[in-house]
Amino acid sequence: MKQAIGVIDSGVGGLTVASELMRQLPNEKLIYLGDTLRCPYGSRPEEEIKQFTWNMVHFLMEKDIKLLVIACNTATAYTLIDLQQKLDIPVIGVIQPGARAAINATKNKRIGIIGTEGTIRSNAYTKALHMINADITVISGSCPLFVPMVEKGILSGPEAYQTVNEGLQSMKDSADIDTLVLGCTHYPLIKDVIQDVVGEHVQLISSSEETARETSAILELHDLLNKDDTFFEHQFYTTGELSIFQKLTTNIFSHHLEYLSKIKIDKVSI
Repeated sequence: MKQAIGVIDSGVGGLTVASELMRQLPNEKLIYLGDTLRCPYGSRPEEEIKQFTWNMVHFLMEKDIKLLVIACNTATAYTLIDLQQKLDIPVIGVIQPGARAAINATKNKRIGIIGTEGTIRSNAYTKALHMINADITVISGSCPLFVPMVEKGILSGPEAYQTVNEGLQSMKDSADIDTLVLGCTHYPLIKDVIQDVVGEHVQLISSSEETARETSAILELHDLLNKDDTFFEHQFYTTGELSIFQKLTTNIFSHHLEYLSKIKIDKVSI
């Protein structure tokens, strides 16, 4: 089927998922929407997160997408089940794929989770991990300053290192973890800094690759894969500043994206 895969995120972090989807599913068209104007979602009330997410979903459903990827951990935690129940297309989040990858990676069964305040408050990763293996010890911590930093395009250098080091200090001091889940799709953009801070003995888990694999499997299961060798122009939309969004997309994709547009999304009833 030649319909597009829809991808939503609270900002630019979901571009890491989009990049992996493009790599693993080269025959598929993507329509991406990043709500950079209202980012971050992690510190917002639950009802506001749900409202903003549904606003984005409504925009993409108008584009006749065949599958929706929620490339935002906070939105996944608060809206995945509701979206799966109410939409007539498959809906995939980033938490379950990330949890499975962490279970496969850990040797000492001590897994760290870092994310936004909303994601950590939801306890979604702990629940997902314990559903797979109840013996896992989970150490969670919110890092509220990471997303605003990434949204400004600060991905390396002294300021990034200082922010990450301070944000992870309590986890470094209290946890003998061997695996750390980057529970926000913005965090892979500062993966090198995080790795430097926590040390090489800790394996970092990004859900981007696993989410792309799950998307491929779901498309095949529902006979939704595009089997034609057709060139598609992917579409990328942002609600915020176009110049910053364009800079970050160039960093991630290593080339200029042709179809990149700033839009305003309407509020919808949920």
